[in-house]
Amino acid sequence: MKKTNKLLGLAASAAIITGPAMAQDVKLGFLADLTGGIAAFAPGMVAAAQLAVDEVNAQGGILGGKKLVSVTADSGCAADTATPAADRLVNTENVTAIFGAYCTPALMAEVNTATIPGNVVIISPSASGPGLTTLKDNDLVYRTTISDAFQGVKSADLLISKGITKVGVTYVNGDYGKGLADVFSKEFTAKGGTVTASVAHEDGKSDYRPEIGQIESTGADTLVIFGYLSGGGGVILNQAIETGSFKVLVGGDGMAGDEIFKDRDAAALEGMITTKSAASSGADYDFFAKLAADAKIDPQGVYVTQSYDAAFALALAIEKNGTADRAGLSKALREVTTAPGEKIEPGEWKKAVDLIKAGKDIDYQGSSGPLDFDPAGDVTGDIDWYVAQGGKTVDQGIIP
Repeated sequence: MKKTNKLLGLAASAAIITGPAMAQDVKLGFLADLTGGIAAFAPGMVAAAQLAVDEVNAQGGILGGKKLVSVTADSGCAADTATPAADRLVNTENVTAIFGAYCTPALMAEVNTATIPGNVVIISPSASGPGLTTLKDNDLVYRTTISDAFQGVKSADLLISKGITKVGVTYVNGDYGKGLADVFSKEFTAKGGTVTASVAHEDGKSDYRPEIGQIESTGADTLVIFGYLSGGGGVILNQAIETGSFKVLVGGDGMAGDEIFKDRDAAALEGMITTKSAASSGADYDFFAKLAADAKIDPQGVYVTQSYDAAFALALAIEKNGTADRAGLSKALREVTTAPGEKIEPGEWKKAVDLIKAGKDIDYQGSSGPLDFDPAGDVTGDIDWYVAQGGKTVDQGIIP
């Protein structure tokens, strides 16, 4: 995908440091998909993670007053872009840890070629491919979003509960799309539904009418798109609307959020169903929401809470580890996000530092939900579903 000056300019305006840091700085890598399939989501995600960095520095800094700086690289939601970007962060910038990447294909590529060999802990806020659960990663790879092994099941359950029993599926060809489509199709079929066609698509094309036509020919009147809104998924959505062949349009988390209305007729999207990790709520979320509002960030933006939590948890782990070195960081990460320990809410950096200095345990309460990482580095949670209504994606609540 071509890089856009607009997004790169936004990254700069979000105070992401791209040049060499001072000797006393502690570097946190931002492996951000500023271009590629989910570029539409990137601004809010980058801003949320930068907010966590800013909170650290505003409350006395890290490791005895050092400055925490973010060093960005564009992973582009693709393996060929992510690999050199991650290599630069790990081996040239020598970052302590990494926030990102956002897409599963990018994450899978970078961890195998750069971060695992470099002993770097990495937390993705949004890479949801089921294959990450079984990755042999030396306890270095984590994520603050739910695996598609769960989203696929819940998406299938939702459609069946709505009386939708015949669908065609198109998915982006890669770890994310295929993993989600396989889980969805298995569950949908097991519940009595019929998947008339499951068609892979490659990102980066301008014409997906052959793939759409292949699905149309099977008689499916519901189209399920497991792709990326800023990539092939968005083009497929446009061309599916043009054909008018489908009564119901459905998208996974890569198609979620109000960004679907950009440059599209809201009336044509009316009734479209999307799914993603459940919207946050409760006291822990409220702490973050206040910080986000003050920083002019939408706290309910796609993967915004997960991004803040990833960056803030990494900073806490570095403080707990007592060094900017990489060794021991995964153990520290588990310690600061797991009970027992005094509760730390979003933004409570100084409180956390004081407790750590006093030799006390802490337990960070994530704004996106509990960060009780399982042995695979995964978290649990719920899936919400949304319906496009009047130019907005309206939250319908948790899928039971």
